[in-house]
Amino acid sequence: MSEVYKKQIGGDHYQSMTIQPSEFINKNNLPFAEGNAIKYLCRHKQKGQRKDLEKAIHYCQMAIDRDYPKDFLEEAEKEKKELEESYQEAKRQTEERRSKEWLKGYNQWKKDKIDDISNN
Repeated sequence: MSEVYKKQIGGDHYQSMTIQPSEFINKNNLPFAEGNAIKYLCRHKQKGQRKDLEKAIHYCQMAIDRDYPKDFLEEAEKEKKELEESYQEAKRQTEERRSKEWLKGYNQWKKDKIDDISNN
């Protein structure tokens, strides 16, 4: 651990950790929102309790908003709905075709039976 990470200004809530959140965040080049979420998750029991967990959730929501905008999700939902509708239509057409084929086969069988009766 670099000397800079051994020092903490404004408390000691990170001192007992094997790897301080700031070192982990910096070494992994994490973006701001993810870094703050990690920081608040790591310290919630020693410092801000529930409020820190709420802050971590808020930063996760920021990352979601940044990386997965609503338009993207709406488009994905729309495509999913269209695929489901297409599947249902294909299923309906298949059932209709099978029904017609069955009816055609039944009518042929009936005709053959009538012909048999007539010929005997």
